[in-house]
Formats: sequence, C-alpha cells, structure tokens
Amino acid sequence: MSGSKSFEISKHVVWEAYLRVKANEGAAGVDGESIEQFEADLKGNLYKLWNRLSSGSYFPPPVRMVEILKPQGRGVRVLGVPTVADRIAQTVVAMALEPEVEPVFHPDSYGYRPRRSALDALAVCRERCWRSDWVIDIDIRGFFDNLDHDLVLKSVAHHTDQRWILLYVERWLKAPLQQDGGLLVARDRGTSQGSAISPLLANLFMHYAFDAWMAREFPAVAFERYCDDMVVHCRTEAEAHRVRQAIGDRLAQCGGLQLHPDKTRIVYCRDGKRCGSYEHTSFTFLGYTFRSRKVRTRSGSYFFGFNPAVSDKAAKRIRAQIRSWRLHLRSGSSLADLAREINPIVRGWINYYGRFYPSELVRSLKGINHYLMRWAMQKYKRLRRRRMRAWDGLGKAARLYPGLFAHWKLVRP
Repeated sequence: MSGSKSFEISKHVVWEAYLRVKANEGAAGVDGESIEQFEADLKGNLYKLWNRLSSGSYFPPPVRMVEILKPQGRGVRVLGVPTVADRIAQTVVAMALEPEVEPVFHPDSYGYRPRRSALDALAVCRERCWRSDWVIDIDIRGFFDNLDHDLVLKSVAHHTDQRWILLYVERWLKAPLQQDGGLLVARDRGTSQGSAISPLLANLFMHYAFDAWMAREFPAVAFERYCDDMVVHCRTEAEAHRVRQAIGDRLAQCGGLQLHPDKTRIVYCRDGKRCGSYEHTSFTFLGYTFRSRKVRTRSGSYFFGFNPAVSDKAAKRIRAQIRSWRLHLRSGSSLADLAREINPIVRGWINYYGRFYPSELVRSLKGINHYLMRWAMQKYKRLRRRRMRAWDGLGKAARLYPGLFAHWKLVRP
C-alpha cells in the first residue's frame, strides 16, 4: 500500500465489501450500472474506488429516489438506491465501524445485527407478553427521513477517531436524492432507507436515543427493538401511560422525532385469564399479529393464550404473490418445474411466518394446492371439468413425492 495515501484502507476490505454487495444483489443507482456491468472491469473499478477512498477524494453520487406505495393508500415510502460502487464504499465503512459499536449495543436490539434476527425478537416478545399485562406498540413517524445529522455524527464520533469514517458518513448523510426526472432533492436531515450504511447508523442513533436511555430511566421495563420498530412491556396500565409519555418526550429531544399518534398504542394482552374490555387488545410486530388465540395442549385440551401469528397484511401479500404466479395457466410446465420455481419463496415464508402458530399461514398456503389442481385440469384432457379426480391425482402425487413442494409438509392436497 502506498505511503502517500491519506487514510489506511485495506484493499482486502474493499474486496470483501464487494462480495457482500454482490451477495445482496440490488437494483442499479443513478448511473444505471448493474452488478454485472460493474464486474465487466471489476479489478479496475475496485482499484479506482479504493484509491479514492484512501485519498479522501471519494464523493458519493446522488441516491436514486424510489417511491413505494404503502398499503391501503397510506402515502408513499421513499427508498434511496445508491450506485453499486457507492454500496461497496458504504459497506467498507460499515465493516470498519461495526466491530467498534456492536459490543456496546443493548441485548434487546435485534435489527441488522450479527447472530440476531427478527424471529429472536418475536420469541422474546411472546414470552414477555405472557408475563406482563400491557404493551406499548411504538411507531416513530418518518424515522429514517427525520434523523438529525449532527446527532448521528456525534454518535459515530463517540466510537471512532478515524477521520475517514466520519468524513464519508457525513458525505453520505448529505448526498442528495435524485428523482426520476433528474431533479436533485437536498437533504439536511434523514438517511436513505436502502443504503448499506443506514441500518448501522440508525441502530447507533437509537442506542443513545432509546436503548441506553431506557436502561437508565426505566431499568425494570423490558423492550424489544428492531431498528425503529419497538415493543415495550409494562406491568400496569398506569405505568404504560407514564412510560409512553416519557418516550415521546425523549424522542422529541433527539432531533424532534415524533411518535405516530395513531399507530402508537397501549395494548392489553388479553387471554383466557386476563379479561376485560379495552380499546386495543392486539398489535403487530415484524409481520406477526399478537392477540388472544386458541391453543391446544399436548393432552388435547384447549386454552386461550396471547400469541403471535402471521399478520393479515403479510398473509394478504402472500396470497397476492401466489395469484401472480398464475400456476393454473402453466400447462406447458411439469409439477417439478413449478416446484423448482416457487419452492425457494415458499420455504422463506414457512421459515419465517411458520415459526409461531403456523395454522394461520396454512390458510394462505392452501391456495397453492387449489391452483395446482386447476393446473392439472388444464394440462390433462381427461381431468377437464373433473375437479375431484384432479384433486385425487394431486393428492396421490403428494403421497408419492411428499417433498416435491415445500408447502406440502404443512398442507397436503
């Protein structure tokens, strides 16, 4: 490595960052360059990036602005798509900063951290809902769009004295968004959802704005946080109201963040033993809805417990994707062809949404079997207008090849 460089950045780290970006795939940024196009001159592009990062002359290009419609017409979510080279540069910084901050993060922070997952957060949340009667379901209004740049930089500076990390974090925070027409939108606050560095910056900000503050001010109050999605457990309704007010005041002090007035709710964890009439008795966290559900014991008896299952919104999204496959019109494909195409997606659903109370997920997965039955009727003339024979034939295939379709382990035709 040349001794004339302003910053010591290993070429190996740049290579490792490229491998991570390649594994995550992702869309092209404002330059329209895909991963494959970047790889056409991979050695030259990585050297140029390393050279600029090491000399302090790297300036991130604008971030491509993508607007995603929210469900039920609730506005749009703005995502920022960096270029491939910029994602690699951000990953270089994230790899340097993560070992410094990871050891200090709170054990109940789960989002975008090594060896932690959303399912871990859900499992802990479920057990705590059994022990505590009340939950504060917290939603921060426009969290990523409203992060205070000075506070983010202050948080980063607390954990590193490497000037190049602070330099590039500041440049990324200030990088403008570019709309489809080419118009640049300047930013004096917020960080792009979709960038490689944003999750780490958001976690670091929330560590000081929320996690460490909660541990200091309310040490007996448990919580789970997945980036800006938080659930807080309280013993009484009065405590829940008091903690909710305190959290709102605290976030307002941290750059003017606000709790969403409609989506932030105090929820009673009603089950078979905890009764009563309350305004909110369910909440949704990480794609699962927690509410009172009928549970069967090993002995065959039933009771009502406060448990998570796939949310209505997530189930609706699954059913919509199943419909979009139009399996019943794919008569030119074999069952094995269809299985190879859909199994990776279905396995993902089962691994995530099938972890808790899988019977709710089964309701959506049943739709696949109905489309396969219609596929058989379309493909084979002898089965036309013979629904029951087509269904029996599909059932026979499931008995002979039970592992052919991923969902058959939960719901056989």
